[in-house]
Amino acid sequence: MQVTELFIRRPVMTALTMLGLLFFGIVSYLHMPVSYLPAVEFPTIQVSASMSGANPKTMASSVASPLEREFSSIAGLQSMSSVNSMGSTTITLQFDLDRNIDGAALDVQSAIARASSNLPQEITDPPSFQKVNPADTPILYLSVRSEILPMSTVNDYAKTFLTQTISMIPGVAQVLIYGEKQYAVRIRLDPRELASRSLGIDEVRDAVAKANVNLPLGTLEGSEQSLMLEDNGQLLTADEYRDVVVAYRGGQPVRLSDLGLVEDGVKDERFSSWLNDKHSLTIAVKRQPGTNTIEIVDSIRQKLPWITSQMPAAITLDIVHDNSQFIEESVNDVKFTLALAVALVILVVFIFLRNIASTFIASVAIPFSIVATFAVMHLMDFTLDTFSLMALTLCVGFVVDDAIVMIENIIRHLEMGKTPMQAARDGAREIGFTIISMTLSLAIVFVPIMFMAGIVGRVLHEFATTITAAILVSGVVSLSLTPMLGSRLLKSKTRIAESDPVFDRLMGWYKASLHFCLRHRGSTMIASGLLLSVTAWAFIVIPKGFLPSDDQGLIMGFTQARQGIAYESMERQQKDTVPIIGANPGIKNQIQIIGYPLSNQGMIVALLKPASERKSLDEILRELWGPVNSLPGLEVFLVNPPMIPIGGKQAKGDYLFTLLSPDSATLYASAEQFEVDLRKHPLLTGVNSDLQISTPQVEIEIDRDLASSLGVTANDIENALFTAYGERQISTIYTVVDEYKVIMQLKPEFQRNSDALSMLYIRSDAGNLIRLDALARIKETTGPVTVNHTGQLQSVTYAFSGKPGTSMGQITQAVEALAHEKLPQTVSTIFEGTAGAFAESMNSLYFLLFIAIVAIYILLGSLYESFIHPLTILSGLPSAAFGGLLTLMLFGYDLDLYGMVGIIMLIGIVKKNSIMVVDFAIEAEKTGLTPQEAAFQGATIRFRPIIMTTLAAIMGAMPIALGFGAGAEIRRPLGLAVVGGLAFSQIVTLYLTPIFYTYMDEFQRWLDARTAQPEDAPGESA
Repeated sequence: MQVTELFIRRPVMTALTMLGLLFFGIVSYLHMPVSYLPAVEFPTIQVSASMSGANPKTMASSVASPLEREFSSIAGLQSMSSVNSMGSTTITLQFDLDRNIDGAALDVQSAIARASSNLPQEITDPPSFQKVNPADTPILYLSVRSEILPMSTVNDYAKTFLTQTISMIPGVAQVLIYGEKQYAVRIRLDPRELASRSLGIDEVRDAVAKANVNLPLGTLEGSEQSLMLEDNGQLLTADEYRDVVVAYRGGQPVRLSDLGLVEDGVKDERFSSWLNDKHSLTIAVKRQPGTNTIEIVDSIRQKLPWITSQMPAAITLDIVHDNSQFIEESVNDVKFTLALAVALVILVVFIFLRNIASTFIASVAIPFSIVATFAVMHLMDFTLDTFSLMALTLCVGFVVDDAIVMIENIIRHLEMGKTPMQAARDGAREIGFTIISMTLSLAIVFVPIMFMAGIVGRVLHEFATTITAAILVSGVVSLSLTPMLGSRLLKSKTRIAESDPVFDRLMGWYKASLHFCLRHRGSTMIASGLLLSVTAWAFIVIPKGFLPSDDQGLIMGFTQARQGIAYESMERQQKDTVPIIGANPGIKNQIQIIGYPLSNQGMIVALLKPASERKSLDEILRELWGPVNSLPGLEVFLVNPPMIPIGGKQAKGDYLFTLLSPDSATLYASAEQFEVDLRKHPLLTGVNSDLQISTPQVEIEIDRDLASSLGVTANDIENALFTAYGERQISTIYTVVDEYKVIMQLKPEFQRNSDALSMLYIRSDAGNLIRLDALARIKETTGPVTVNHTGQLQSVTYAFSGKPGTSMGQITQAVEALAHEKLPQTVSTIFEGTAGAFAESMNSLYFLLFIAIVAIYILLGSLYESFIHPLTILSGLPSAAFGGLLTLMLFGYDLDLYGMVGIIMLIGIVKKNSIMVVDFAIEAEKTGLTPQEAAFQGATIRFRPIIMTTLAAIMGAMPIALGFGAGAEIRRPLGLAVVGGLAFSQIVTLYLTPIFYTYMDEFQRWLDARTAQPEDAPGESA
C-alpha cells in the first residue's frame, strides 16, 4: 500500500504524528471527569403541592388531576405518576432520554401556570418543582446531632445554614432533612375548659392569630427627621403565648394557659430519624441527572470544615455514607484491570515472538491506541467510567492483533532473506488489505449499538463509541508506526521462535487433525449444523437478566406496619430492628427514618463495612431478611439499590408491576385479590403494594338541615374539626433566620378515639355553643391513606423480588401469565422500573445482534467482491456464541446486559481469525492450488498469528472474568462470555473455517459456471 510505504520512508513524520496523538490523548485524560456510569438518567422533574387538611381523594381530584391534564401535553413526556396523601400531592414526570431537562423544566413551569386557575383557592403551598428523580439513591448521607442542645436548635443550623450552603453547590438537586424537628409553638387545648367558659375553638384560634402580628407600621415624618415605628406585636416563645387573653368571662380575663398547655415543641412530631440508637437529623444529598457524583461530593467535602466552624461546638456533623468512594474505588479497580490486561497481553506476545524488538514493536500499539482514544472520548464529552474503561480493557486484547499480524508477516519476509526495509514494504503491502478488512469488520459490529434507542442504547453508546475509536486507531497505528518501526528495529537475522518444541508439537497435531477433518468434510459440517442448533437452544433456555446487582456498600430497607398505627407504636416497632440489624458483622452503621413517606411506614439505610471486611452484599441481605421480619406487626423489605434507577417510583423490591383502571372500585377489588395471588407465587418474595385503602377513619355525616336551622354551616364544622385535630397552623412567627409555626390542636388524651368528638363545640350564628354530635352522625369506617395515579389513571403498584436463583426473564413471564389469568380485562398492566426496561430491551438486543451480522456481511461482501466468502468468515460465529453462553451457564450467570455485550464482541473478534485464513487461501488458489490445498495452507501459515491474537484477546478479557475490586461482580459476565466464547470458538474455527471454505469455494465455482455469459459470436458485436 502506498500510504504505508510513505510512513516507512518518512520515519520522522510518522514518529511526530504518533507522538502528537499521544500528547493530545494524555492532555484529554487529565481533563476528563470521573464517573461510575455514563450519563444514563432519564430527565426527571418532581412537582409538589399541599393543601392543609385535604384528604387523599380531594388532593387527587382537585390538585393532581388539573396539573396532570396540563402536563400530559408536554413534548417528550415518557411517564407520569402521582401520590396523593393527606394534604399533599407529589407528581413525578419522567422525560425521554433526549429531552433537555432545562427545556422540560420551562414546559413544566408553563403547565403549572396554565393549571393554576383550576386549582383550589385554599391551596396552602402552590405547585413547585425540582429536577430530581425520587427513585435515585442519595450520593451523600450526613448526620447532625447534639448531646446538649435541643433538636429544634440543631434543626435550625441544619436547615438555615448547612442545607442552604450545600444546595448552592453546582450539581446538587435536593438536600433532604429526614427527621426534621423545626421549632414550633404548640397549643394543646382542653375541650372541657373551653365548654366551661363557653368558648368555641375557633374563637381561641382567632384570638391567637390576632395577638401575633407582624404588620407594617409606617414612619413618623417630621421637618428634621424621620422615625420608624416598631412594636412588640410578635410573640416569639411559648411563655409569651401563655398570657394571651382569649376572652373575658365575668369580668375576668381568660388566658390561653387557662385553656390547656402552651409549650415549645416541633412542627412535625410524627417524623424522626436515628443514627443507630441516637436521635439525629439525617441530611441526604441528591444530585441532578447527568452530573458528576465525585465532583459534587468533593465540593461538599471542601465546604464541610468551614460549615463545621460556623456551628456551635456542641453540634456533631459526620459523613455516614459517601457514594463517591465506591465510584472512585470501582474506577480505580478498572484502571488496575486495564494495566493488568496490558501486561498479560505483552507477555503473550513475547512468549510467541521470543524477541525483544518484535515484542516492543507489536506492543507499542497498545498505549498509542488507548491513549489516543482518550482524545476522542474527551471530544465526545465522555467520562472515565466503568463502561468506557472496560471498553478499553477489552480493546487491549485486539488492538494489538493488527500489529501482531503486521509484525509476524514482516518477519516471515525477513525469513525469506529480504532486508528489513524490503521485508517491511512487502509484508505491509501483502497484509495491508487484510488488516483493513479486520479493522473495519470489527469496528462495524459496534456501530448499530451507537444508534440504539432507549436506556440500553444510552448505557452502551459510550462503550461502543470508545471501543470503535480504539479499534480504528489501532488499525492506523498498525499501518503506519508498526511497519516503520519494523523497518528500523528488526534485523535481517530476526526469526520467529522456530525452536519452540511446544509450538512445534502443537503445529504437528494441528496439521494432522486438519488433514483428518478435510478427509471427513461431511461429518464436520454435520457437527457444525448440530452446533448451530444447540446455540439456538442455549439462547432460548439461558436465564435472561438486565442489569446485575452491584455492591455500593448500602442496603435500603422499607418498613410497613398496619394501617392506622399510632406514631408511638410505629416508632417502637421499627426501633426494635436496630439491634437485629446491628448484630450482623457486616453492618457498620444504620440510619432509621420513622414516619416516612407515610405514617405507618419508614426507611432503613444499612451502611456496610468495606468489602474486604465482610461478606458480599447479597449474602448479608439474605442473612438479614429472616430476622428483621420476625418482629410481629412489622414487615421489612430489604433491597439492593439498582445501579441505574429507572422510573420515578421508589421500589421496595427489585420489580415494579402496576395495575391501571379508570374504575377505582374494580381496580381496588382486583388489586387486593391479586396481591394475595402474588404472595402465593413460588418464584416471588417480599410482595408489597402501595394500596393503602383500609386505614381506620371516622366518617362525619353532617345533618345539613339541622345545622342550617341552628345557624351552623358545614364550613364552621370543618374549620372546628381542622383546628381541633388537624395540627392547624394558626399563626406564623417571623425571625431573621427562618419562620416558625404556631400550631393548635386538642390535648392528646382528647384525640384517642371517636368518643372525644362529642366534646367539641361549634359556635352558631346566634352565639350559642352546639355539640358536634348534635349536628352530625359519627361512625367508624375505613378509607384510603393515598390515591395513586399512573398517567392519568388510578393505579396500584406492586413491588417484589425473586427467590434466589430466579432470573428477570422468569419473573416477568410468570407475573404476566398470572395477571392474564386473574385480572379482568378492564384492568391493564405494565412493568415499570428495571423490569419495564428489561422487557423493552431484550427484543431490541436480539435484533441488534442480527443487524451487526448483516452489517458485517455487507462490509465483507463489498471488500471481497463476493456473496459467498463472507459466509465462510461468519461460519464460526455460532461456536463463539455457544462458548460464551455455555460459560455463563456453567458459572451460574444470567444473560444480562454485560453478557450480551460480550456475545456481540465475540462476533467481531472471532471473525478476524477467519479473515486471516480466507485471505491467504484466496491468494494461494491464484497460484494454482486446489481449494483443499489452499485452505490447508492458509490455516497452517496463519496458525501462529491466530493463536497469538486469540490468546492476546483472552488475556485482555481474563482480568475482567476473574473480577478484581469494587463492582467486579457486575463486570464478570462480560469477561466470562468473551473468554469462554474465544476459547471454544478457537478450537472449532481452526477446523470449521477451512472446511467451510472448500464448500463455499466449490459453490462459487458452480455459481460462476451457471451465470457465465457466452462470448459474442463474430459479427454480433457492434
